Amino acid sequence: MRAGLVLVGGVAVGLGLVLVAYRGWPVLLIGVASLSAALAYMGGPKPIAYSPYGELTVFVFFGLVAVTGTEWVLTGSVGRVTLIASMAIGSLAASALAVNNHRDMEHDRWVGRRTFAVLVGERGSRRLYYALLLGPFLLVPVMSVWARAPALVLPVVLVPSAIRLLRDFARCPPGVGFNEILFRTFRLELWFAVLLSAGVLLAGKPV
Repeated sequence: MRAGLVLVGGVAVGLGLVLVAYRGWPVLLIGVASLSAALAYMGGPKPIAYSPYGELTVFVFFGLVAVTGTEWVLTGSVGRVTLIASMAIGSLAASALAVNNHRDMEHDRWVGRRTFAVLVGERGSRRLYYALLLGPFLLVPVMSVWARAPALVLPVVLVPSAIRLLRDFARCPPGVGFNEILFRTFRLELWFAVLLSAGVLLAGKPV
């Protein structure tokens, strides 16, 4: 794992230096912050993964930083629709971690890990997952209105799948059954991103 992390980090640094030359210091700041977060997530005396801030970290770096950073590199600016999109993607990414921490709640409590799920208990953990999974679908019409692009509402076709996922999450017995919920959450995030991207292309104009 450590060797893989060093390898991936080295490749990221190499590619990042090229982007720094192209877009300047903001890209360097994004890169340094992202690598630092990656190392702190599972490393150091107090890994983020074992703290209440895991979901927040994923929301920030897999959503806000990843999406807005990509637009900055491509266009040199960040629009408000992109900012909302980054919140939607970050929320779905964080929902996957919420499933993982909900599944491992008892084990984490036993070994002394203070994840968000451990701190708030089963009911609070379930509510967090519901909010993170449904929140992005409430943001879709906001993006569509602000961009004046009806095609951006495409991700709402996934609402029935999201509702079934919430129902199955609530009914799932403790243990490995949550692995399927986790996989389906990742798949929902993927299709949300695909449909949102398709909506942007269909809009035929910058959003």
